[in-house]
Amino acid sequence: MYSFSQDQTKKINVKFITERIIPDGALDENIWSFADTAGDFWEYFPLDSIQAKKQSQIKILYDEKNLYVGIKAYSSGKDYATQSLQRDFRGSGSDNFTLLFDTFNDGTNGFSFGINPYGVRREGLIANGGADQDDFNLSWDVKWKGDAKIYDDYFTAEMVIPLTSLKFEEGATKWRFNSYRIETQSNERSTWSRVPQNQLIYNLAFMGEIHFEQPLGKSRTPFAIIPYVNGISAKDFDNGESLDDIKVGADAKVSIGNSLNLDLTINPDFSTVEVDNFITNLTRFEIALPERRQFFIDNNDLFASFGNGFDFSPFFSRRIGIARDTVGNTIENNIIGGVRLSGKLTNDLRVGVLNIQTAEDLENRIPSNNNTMLALQQRVFSRSNIGIFFINKESFKDYDFVEREDEYNRVVGVDYNLASKDNTWNGSFITHKSFQPDDNKGNFATSALIRYNKRKFNVFAKGTFVDEDFRSDLGFVRRTDLFKTLLSLERVFWPKKGIIQNHSLRSFTNIRWSPSLDFKNTDYDLQYSYEIQFNNQSQARIEYTNSFTFLFDTFDPTRTEGAIPLPANQNYHYNSVQAGYQSDQRKLFSYNLQSTVGHFFNGNRFSMEGSMTMRFQPKASISLQFNYDQIDLPQPYSSAKLWLVSPRMDLTFSKSIFWSTLIQYSNQRDNLGINSRLQWRFAPLSDLFIVYNDNYAVSQFEPKFRSINLKLTYWLNI
Repeated sequence: MYSFSQDQTKKINVKFITERIIPDGALDENIWSFADTAGDFWEYFPLDSIQAKKQSQIKILYDEKNLYVGIKAYSSGKDYATQSLQRDFRGSGSDNFTLLFDTFNDGTNGFSFGINPYGVRREGLIANGGADQDDFNLSWDVKWKGDAKIYDDYFTAEMVIPLTSLKFEEGATKWRFNSYRIETQSNERSTWSRVPQNQLIYNLAFMGEIHFEQPLGKSRTPFAIIPYVNGISAKDFDNGESLDDIKVGADAKVSIGNSLNLDLTINPDFSTVEVDNFITNLTRFEIALPERRQFFIDNNDLFASFGNGFDFSPFFSRRIGIARDTVGNTIENNIIGGVRLSGKLTNDLRVGVLNIQTAEDLENRIPSNNNTMLALQQRVFSRSNIGIFFINKESFKDYDFVEREDEYNRVVGVDYNLASKDNTWNGSFITHKSFQPDDNKGNFATSALIRYNKRKFNVFAKGTFVDEDFRSDLGFVRRTDLFKTLLSLERVFWPKKGIIQNHSLRSFTNIRWSPSLDFKNTDYDLQYSYEIQFNNQSQARIEYTNSFTFLFDTFDPTRTEGAIPLPANQNYHYNSVQAGYQSDQRKLFSYNLQSTVGHFFNGNRFSMEGSMTMRFQPKASISLQFNYDQIDLPQPYSSAKLWLVSPRMDLTFSKSIFWSTLIQYSNQRDNLGINSRLQWRFAPLSDLFIVYNDNYAVSQFEPKFRSINLKLTYWLNI
């Protein structure tokens, strides 16, 4: 088998110019003829061992202010697939061309810039080497220009990326670089520098190089002020209260030195952030939802990547700005202001400092809290790093309603993150400790994880310990008093002929014990699955799971009001079968279906979930997500039929005017929610929003809460 690690590093020379290029997508400027060409793309899908059938060419030039990129991409015709004309599109199932820049040559963090044949742009950040799907973040925004032109059997594109949009070392003459392309008509994905199929296409371990003719100057991000004004009209029908208000606030971005960002916020407003998806929760544990607020996005991995993700994360930014009222309901807790410094101190050392003050709410007995985190991350070896952090959440003053143990919570820790040069081996070794008033003994959380990823074999092993008194009030801790071992073994087969691209067998063992109960076995899941990836990009999967649960506390999985919960201190053995299919996402109509049937605690469960999407490209799409769970428990325990239905409509009238409407119905929540958002991007990163929210109690079909927001934001570079 050919070794990718033995591939010769591809290189392209980037010439310095003084001529200006207008990014109209046409590539008709004479200066492009002087640029070197990066070509000879390799196929990534359906094979990763041959040259791409539909080749692409990249030309890169630069001056003192900008990076200029010209693209020519050959195709099978003009029938390109696109989700919409809205910026920051997802790449799967649509034609696009993406550039990856590792400006510090560390294989850990990178910048992404993408464009599709219609000239729609996107930009993103890549963290942790791009080893996981969550490491690719499209929520990052930065100013740059680009457009594209469609011809009979190819399209061209031009990009102008200000050097102020990037962070890099002063005097740099080389960046690591790669590019990938999705060509839906020929069902081909290709990369400039070869990437094996068992790795993600944007993994930073597999890159070529661009060499600059002259050393780069200082990386200087302009001082940016982003003020907003938001007119709000809202009514809480449960309390009979109305609210009409005007909020004013601002964000600011300041460049410090060559590689540090200082972000400031005063009275931030997140009313236009896309609403969370409803989730039917049949577990005993809290569910973590992704961060969508722009202030927390840039360099977010420096703060949020500590911990092992699933079991415990010491910092989870969604804790800030959210609190519980006197009856336990989750409500918004206003943020007075905050400051965040993040970036590189040296080529190998990253630093992050965050401090945010939340407002007091005496009516709901919520104190004003100061939230602080300090993080340092030192690169070691080729792509690994060691990180240390300190977190402190503390009441701003003495409150008579704050219990002694809640006056402050502090967490310190050290993480070692392993990533080998070719990403065959990765993992982490973690130790964290929390401190509360009068409670400083024990309180540890530790984890060790190792992953081996090759073309035919994948092995994943993890061990986790979380003390029963471990706390992280600014983090996410799924459960305490836990000792867990996890082992996953997968064998992947790659047929040389036929309709199957690859298929795999996997066994997965997850066993949990309670240290405080003399390591009593409290849970296990034994899973065995078979998965098929077809050449047309559709997928099929079947899985058998054998489960055991010991309930410490009473629990009603249906969450029915007034129901008799399942009794505590009992063992429950149950098993289930799950099957799913995902269609070809390139098609105008695509769908994803999954069903689970089997036992559930002391009863039975039948579940069906899925999604369907119809594209009227390039300007509209209609989708439907649904989840149905039928839980049948023996008397006197509760049974239920739980529905979650979420239709969505997206319209893009142009590349600057977008309208999306999401409706979510959940009988488990007894809620029908409507979120409709009209956005006009009248200038780069400057928007006018009209957002309408409405929530109804389904059982009586009575309104619960209704609001409308008119918000104006403007990004001003100084």
